[in-house]
Amino acid sequence: MTKIGFIGLGNMGGPMAANLAKAGFEVTATDLSIGAVDRAVEAGCARGATVADTVKEADIVVTMLPAGAHVRSVYTESYGVIANAKPGALFIDSSTIDVDSARAVIAAASDKGFAMVDAPVSGGVAAATAGTLTFMVGGEAGAFERSKPALEKMGKNIFHAGAAGNGQVAKICNNMLLGISMIATCEAFNLADKLGLDAQTFFDISSTASGQCWSMTSYCPAPGPVPNAPSNRDYQPGFAAAMMLKDMRLAQEAAHKAKAATPLGAQSEAIYALMEAAGKDSLDFSGVMKLINGEL
Repeated sequence: MTKIGFIGLGNMGGPMAANLAKAGFEVTATDLSIGAVDRAVEAGCARGATVADTVKEADIVVTMLPAGAHVRSVYTESYGVIANAKPGALFIDSSTIDVDSARAVIAAASDKGFAMVDAPVSGGVAAATAGTLTFMVGGEAGAFERSKPALEKMGKNIFHAGAAGNGQVAKICNNMLLGISMIATCEAFNLADKLGLDAQTFFDISSTASGQCWSMTSYCPAPGPVPNAPSNRDYQPGFAAAMMLKDMRLAQEAAHKAKAATPLGAQSEAIYALMEAAGKDSLDFSGVMKLINGEL
């Protein structure tokens, strides 16, 4: 039986680890939160006392951590993954982090003889729970193929984006586009309302016309047209605006380093930052509708 060490059991990592255990992998899991580890144990995982304890017998190590600094530390410090994993183990980092950190950690793992991929996800907590995430994977082809049996138990769409770090590139570019399109969708619905066109009628027209986009048809920020959208539960996430702002900032950091012009990305980052400043970034990112229509 394949043994998996799982580090990081937050809103996304917890369900992902549970799905691996449900699929029959022998999962040892750890997190700084004892409660998160308790929930993982209830879902069928073994308790890992430390990072070293979690990875020492693992054939595959999966991490789901908040930021690049955490990934660098968990992998490269003496207490961490690289120093304590058994020879031949495969590393999968599903955190959403900066491209430079992803590439640096993969290089550090490679220097010690380990295969590693960056495999950030799209789909949010609901998809993590259902095992229907989309994985964008960067790394050598052989490492990608080795990662697929585990990734396929956590997601339904697994894409190889190319070289190390390219999973992160795909993730931040996709989410920059999503963040921009959500703001544009909010502006359109708000304008329609101000001019006397109700949300359902505008949705019926635009969702079959050239303005159609995922932010409208799957996640409509105006209450009513899409029953399962967060707009119909007072914008409870979902995908929190704080997480979207994190991704927009990563995109702008990468754009600056690459000397790529992203004026709409920059403006969208500033708009989501206004939600943060208003103390409303715990709302779903589609809650930017409240900011645009003057409710925040």
